[in-house]
Amino acid sequence: MKTILKASKTGLLLMLIVALLTLVGCGNKEENKAETAKGDNKKELQEITVVLDWTPNTNHTGLYVARDSGYYEEEGLKVTIVQPGEAGADTMVAAGNAQFGVSYQESVTLARIQDVPLVSIAAVIQHNTSGFAAPVSKNIKTPKDFEGKVYGGWGSPVEDAMIQSLMMNENADPTKVENVSIGDADFFTAVKRDIDFAWIYYAWTGVEAELRGEEIDMVYLRDYAEELDYYTPVLVTNETMIAEQPDTVKAFMKATAKGYQFAMDQPDKAADILVKAEPDLNAELVKASQEWLKSRYQDDAPRWGEQKLEVWQNYAEWMETYKLLEGKLDYEKAFTNDFLPE
Repeated sequence: MKTILKASKTGLLLMLIVALLTLVGCGNKEENKAETAKGDNKKELQEITVVLDWTPNTNHTGLYVARDSGYYEEEGLKVTIVQPGEAGADTMVAAGNAQFGVSYQESVTLARIQDVPLVSIAAVIQHNTSGFAAPVSKNIKTPKDFEGKVYGGWGSPVEDAMIQSLMMNENADPTKVENVSIGDADFFTAVKRDIDFAWIYYAWTGVEAELRGEEIDMVYLRDYAEELDYYTPVLVTNETMIAEQPDTVKAFMKATAKGYQFAMDQPDKAADILVKAEPDLNAELVKASQEWLKSRYQDDAPRWGEQKLEVWQNYAEWMETYKLLEGKLDYEKAFTNDFLPE
């Protein structure tokens, strides 16, 4: 009887050992599976550089939201945002030193005429929010009021053309405007020193004027010349990226569109993300600007980023009229909506 009990205990012990070994083996397999899955989730991200057109501001908020909220990582991208430096965004993107950049319809148009392979892939803001601004004390309400005044600019031929265009549409004489260079002086300094009006983007300088309590009159370009309601700014890439890495372009645009949608839906939180990323910015200005822009990113377009053929045609024809172009623009090569998310 003792022998039988001893044998039974031994058998039971062996069964327990086998069961434990089986559990341990299963556990190791599950751990291995988990580690494998973990490794799969850590696929190497593709490094991407985005170069801005200027210092960081609310035109760029969607890019920062997409980067710092993990939207780019979700698409397999590791995005670095840089400022343009001396080379400029267009040159860096065209040369392949940056995969994406922030530019303007004017710049892309001029580049395409010279066979520079830039392509606009999204309109950051649907309508042109720029125009000529002046303190209310200057009494500049319409383009006709430019007569006898001093304009402060950067010496660009397009500035002269815009002033001429607006004034001629109002039967005013553009030869009665004095044009001077203001160099690096900001709008607020320049109009108190030696000029009467300047070209600004309301979303930044105009909103800043509101915060300063400095009343200004604004002559928006789009209000006096339909052809000047062009896209500014736009996101650009180069032809090589489109031809060789279309999936990357699509992934970038999917995440970027998500970033701008966040900026539209939650402007205050989006402003916080931009300020956290760029702490030298004026937080109050960023928040006020973001609130002003939230409805203007997409505006009346069916989706954020959409570009229309007629906008490109109208502006190019206007540039031709004022002899700013030396050739014909191939519109199909200048822009595309193909990479915007549905």
